[in-house]
Amino acid sequence: QVQLVESGGGSVQAEGSLRFSCAASGRTFGSDTMGWFRQAPGKEREFVAAISGSGSNTYAGDSVKGRVTISRDNAKNTVYLQVDSVMPDDTAVYYCAAALGLYWDRDVFSLLRNPSAWDYWGQGTQATVSS
Repeated sequence: QVQLVESGGGSVQAEGSLRFSCAASGRTFGSDTMGWFRQAPGKEREFVAAISGSGSNTYAGDSVKGRVTISRDNAKNTVYLQVDSVMPDDTAVYYCAAALGLYWDRDVFSLLRNPSAWDYWGQGTQATVSS
């Protein structure tokens, strides 16, 4: 049984940083794309960032570009996300996701932004940014 379990987030002040971890089990994701989405109340699920299986390629969503770092440790089957200079608009439930079989060519980016392209999801972890 595949499981993605997020941790981190919590409550932070504006201009601080949010840090998340996602531990995968039930499958070795070393060759799979891993990523993060977030969803604020009343809004659609939004792409945050993704990282290729090897970790050599990353891609960030427009709302966090320049403020986000995504990384992975394949030996630990874990992916990490850090969002810096956060503002109240970064408040959301953050979800870890895994996508199988994606090839990082020039067409991958539209797929990455689409929640339907992702195969496995975690339960999400809340992050709240106060001003």
